[in-house]
Amino acid sequence: MTIKGVFFDLGGTLFSYVQLNNNRGSALLDAVYRLAGDDKPEPKTIGLSYRQASSEIAKEYAELDYYLHSDLFSDTFKRLTQILDIPFDQNIYADYQAQQQADIINGLHLKHDCHATLQALKDQGLYLSIVSNIDENMLQPLVEREQLHDYLDHWTSSEAAQSCKPHSRFFEVSLEKSGLNPENVMFVGDSPEHDVNGASPFGMRTVLIKNGGEPAPLQSGEKDLTDPHHTITHLSELLELV
Repeated sequence: MTIKGVFFDLGGTLFSYVQLNNNRGSALLDAVYRLAGDDKPEPKTIGLSYRQASSEIAKEYAELDYYLHSDLFSDTFKRLTQILDIPFDQNIYADYQAQQQADIINGLHLKHDCHATLQALKDQGLYLSIVSNIDENMLQPLVEREQLHDYLDHWTSSEAAQSCKPHSRFFEVSLEKSGLNPENVMFVGDSPEHDVNGASPFGMRTVLIKNGGEPAPLQSGEKDLTDPHHTITHLSELLELV
């Protein structure tokens, strides 16, 4: 079928996680040290415990049709304090949460070929949108900072849709906004669980973008995964697929 529109995931797809992954951790260490007092865990212990907490909470949230990422982050941090057997303090968490949000926004950088690829797709008359599992207070600043509104017809957060990928309502909302039939839409994302598994039942053409072997975040470990129609490593490869 003719492709008339391309829907994009955000993090790991249009934006790279490389700088974010390189810079994260200091705010978490500071918050844990403030909570722990004199009996501070080793940084390695904190890191391993945070991975455990993230994995456990991601599996719990994977069962939900909708959630705010602010709640997911809060529950992950609370689970971390339980694993480390240190007290939770809302004021300390609030400081950490504000820094975490700033670090995420500042740490996400457009992939080098993003603007050029979006412009080339736009020049072909394709409908372009972002469909992202992200809260409004993160999506809107990123769109504005990178002037993505110059290329996109719409951008929708899971908060605005009141649904999170891979659950069907988010895809239905995005299709309703576009006015396109699903068979005329190509969905591009880095998550086999959220993007490929979510878009495939609608009949969209799916594209999985690889990031040097880095797994997408917040995966639950779902084993029943649908194969994407295409796998790419650079956004510019999309120009050969539409």
